[in-house]
Amino acid sequence: MSHTAELIAVGTELLLGNIANTDAQMLSQGLSALGINVYYHTVVGDNPQRLRAAVELARTRADIIITTGGLGPTCDDLTKNVLAECFGKPLVFHEPSARRIEAYFQRLHAGRPMTENNYQQAMLPEGCTVLDNDWGTAPGVAFEAGGVRVIMLPGPPRECKAMFTHRVVPYLKSLADGVIVSRTLKLFGIGESSMEAQLRDEMNAMTNPTLAPYAKEGECELRITARAEDEQAAHALIDPVEARLRAKFGPLIYGADVPSIEAAVFRLLKEKNLTFGCAESCTGGLIAKRMTDLSGVSAVFRGGVVSYATQVKHTVLGVEQALLEQYGAVSEPVARAMAEGARRVLGCDIAVASTGVAGPDPDERGNPVGLVYLALAAPDGTWVRKIQQGMGRERVRHVAASHAFDLARRYLSGLEMK
Repeated sequence: MSHTAELIAVGTELLLGNIANTDAQMLSQGLSALGINVYYHTVVGDNPQRLRAAVELARTRADIIITTGGLGPTCDDLTKNVLAECFGKPLVFHEPSARRIEAYFQRLHAGRPMTENNYQQAMLPEGCTVLDNDWGTAPGVAFEAGGVRVIMLPGPPRECKAMFTHRVVPYLKSLADGVIVSRTLKLFGIGESSMEAQLRDEMNAMTNPTLAPYAKEGECELRITARAEDEQAAHALIDPVEARLRAKFGPLIYGADVPSIEAAVFRLLKEKNLTFGCAESCTGGLIAKRMTDLSGVSAVFRGGVVSYATQVKHTVLGVEQALLEQYGAVSEPVARAMAEGARRVLGCDIAVASTGVAGPDPDERGNPVGLVYLALAAPDGTWVRKIQQGMGRERVRHVAASHAFDLARRYLSGLEMK
C-alpha cells in the first residue's frame, strides 16, 4: 500500500520570513526515500482556527499528517491542543516525559529552577506513541485516528532532523509491508532536461522500481526506488536499472549514494594514495572549503592558495609576468600556470586552479561574467577546461568549483580529460 503525507509547518515566524522552512525540505527528502508521496506543504501561523482548517483539509487528501513546530512551553505553542481536538484525543499528563524534560533542563541550566510552563510539553494525546526527544525538551508524538496517522515534531531544525531520523523513520517503516530501498546516482556534466528527455519513456513505463530525476546546483541526480519483501530483493530490482543507466550515461555518473563530487574525489585520492591542492582566484577559497568540509581529508589535502590579486599569482604561484600581461589573469595560459605553480608550491601530486569572472561586471579586459578557466596539473601533464555560464555570482563560483573537482575525478578515474 502506498502512503501520502502532508506536511504542516506551524509558526508565524515562517510566514513573516524571519526563518526558512528547512524542516519541510528535509522531511520531503526523507519521506521520498521511504517511498511516501508528499503532494502538499502547508504553512500556517500561530492561530488555532487557521491551523484547525489546515488539518481538516489535510485529512481529506493524505493518510499521514506530519506537523512541525508549536510543541513548546509558551502560549503560542498550540499544535498539540488543536490536533488533539481535531482527532478527539484528550491531552493527558505523561510522567516519563516530564522527568525527561526536568533532566534535560538541569543539564543545560544547572542551578536554575525550571518554570512551571515547561510541563505543558508533557501533556500528550491519550494513547499516543511518544517519540522521545534526546535533542531538546518537547517530545514528539504519533497516533492513528480515523484512518490517518498523525505525527507531531518540534520545529527547531536540529531537533526535527534528529527526531525524524531516529524516531519517525523506524515508526513509519514499522507500518510498511516489506521494505523500500532507494539508490541515488549522481551525475555531472549534463542538464536535467537533457537527462530527462533520454529517460522519459523508460520512467513512464516503470512501476517497481521507479526512477526519478532531480536537479541540483550544477549537477543532477537519478533516484531508483524499489519496494520488496526484504532489502536483498529490493537491491536485486535496483541493480539492473543502475546497470542500464551506467551504460547510457557512462562517465557522467560520478557515484552512487555519495554525498558530493568532492567526496568522490576524496575517495579516489585515498584509494590511489595521492595528494591534492588548489590555487583559486574567482572561487575565492571555495574549492579548499568544500574539500576541508570532509572529515579525514587531511590525509590527502595539502592546502590551497587564494591568489585573488594578479600580483599574488606572480609572486606566490610563479605565474610569469609576461603571461599575465599578454593574456590577462582570466585566460587558459594563466590557469595552466596557476595549477602547475600550486602543485610545485604545495608539493602535491595533483593540483587544480580556477580563474574567471564571477561578476557582477565584466573584467577590465572585457571578459564576460561567467567565463571561467579551470586547470588540473599532474605529473604527466596539465589540462584546461573553459566554461561559460551566467546565473549570478554565487552560482558561477559554486559551479566552477564543481568543474575543478570534475577534472580531478576524471583524471583519477582514468577518463578522457575534457
